[in-house]
Amino acid sequence: MKVIKTTIEGLLIIEPTVFGDERGYFYESFNKEKFKEITGEEIDFVQDNQSLSGKDIVRGLHFQNPPYQQGKLVRVIKGEVI
Repeated sequence: MKVIKTTIEGLLIIEPTVFGDERGYFYESFNKEKFKEITGEEIDFVQDNQSLSGKDIVRGLHFQNPPYQQGKLVRVIKGEVI
């Protein structure tokens, strides 16, 4: 697993280690214990969403003030994060 720090405080890019061969590939997309080791945060995911967008579509994440804040785990399969 590769962890990349960003210029935004608290924002990390976590790239999984992908194991592949002629059959295809496998990777662990999330592991609660590894996440805690990396971030120091004990989390309990309560919701997981996935979306597919067409070409030239921009999606945004909404900021939430305490006490309504939610951590975000973003996985980009194809495309880019700006």
